[in-house]
Amino acid sequence: MSSREEGLENLKKFWPENAPNISQVPKYINKYKKEKIVIKCGGKVLIDPDLFNKFIEDVAILYKLGLTVIIVHGGGPRIKIELEKLNIESQFIKGLRVTNKQTMEIVEKVLIDFNSKIIEKLKERKCKADGLNVGQKNIFIVEQENKNLGYVGRPKKILNEKIQSIIDQQQIPIISPMGKDKEGEKYNINADTAAAAIAKSLKSRRLLLMTDVSGVYDENKKLINEINPEEAKELIDKKIVEGGMIPKLINSIDAIENGVKGVVIIDGRKLHSILYEIFSDEGAGTLIRK
Repeated sequence: MSSREEGLENLKKFWPENAPNISQVPKYINKYKKEKIVIKCGGKVLIDPDLFNKFIEDVAILYKLGLTVIIVHGGGPRIKIELEKLNIESQFIKGLRVTNKQTMEIVEKVLIDFNSKIIEKLKERKCKADGLNVGQKNIFIVEQENKNLGYVGRPKKILNEKIQSIIDQQQIPIISPMGKDKEGEKYNINADTAAAAIAKSLKSRRLLLMTDVSGVYDENKKLINEINPEEAKELIDKKIVEGGMIPKLINSIDAIENGVKGVVIIDGRKLHSILYEIFSDEGAGTLIRK
């Protein structure tokens, strides 16, 4: 048992109320202890202090149980607030924010500030964490997504060794979704795209995409518990999903087809949704796998 692993008797000391059945936890620790779990933190978690603290608590529990977690955070709602203060209107194309030079500066500031806040809050819970962002230790080599989106990049290469170095030091990598092209120009990356690229590159067991809905819905507005990539493509083709759910599903399909065993779109508003997804059979959203 490593220094970070805790027995069931110790688990009771920090296992929260309203979390999954504690007796099931050791089974899932065995399932994931040699695997990587990538979690994309986004949506209301970014701006609601209570949800944010619950997110930090869940991540801290995974860390204390000896699991390898990589956090990729978005910044959409915080960026929106900052842009509105400056009367800058946001445009979106297929769920992706159009980013010009002025917007880019705000995006970078918001993401770096939030990166630091996650690290600080994890440290308060006795978790070691280190940040990876475009200002220092950039890990994304990107190319422009398309000219209409401006400074929005698509990851071409992930510098895995920088992530692995943090993991090897028993720390949690906290990653901002921005990167540089070959010329050193900075680009914003959709956080779901960034998280999927990392999950693919690291061949993670699970990719969790936090959002503000219960998961993916069918044409009757009923929650889908599990779908395969072909069914997910059909939801996009038939326009059953729309807005920000489109990039989520596209990235989920891409990750599954490139070595990630399962992608889950989970409700970040639900109490302990991460713990329910990792430590219970019922899960906490829509699971996409082959």
